[in-house]
Amino acid sequence: MATGLSWIFYFKALQVGQVSQVAPLDKLSVALAIVLSVVFLEEKLTLQTGVGAGLIVIGTLVLIR
Repeated sequence: MATGLSWIFYFKALQVGQVSQVAPLDKLSVALAIVLSVVFLEEKLTLQTGVGAGLIVIGTLVLIR
């Protein structure tokens, strides 16, 4: 159900906004999932995972600007 709703909201955002701004924000969901897994599921954050999440966030910021 959550996946279906996320696609509906994604396509609605594409109708309203520019693809060049909406698509990169969608990719932040991976970094958000990493943060939530560390906070709520108490998973260990490895250096490799932390660097990967950081690069995703930096890449998204570069694409948005």
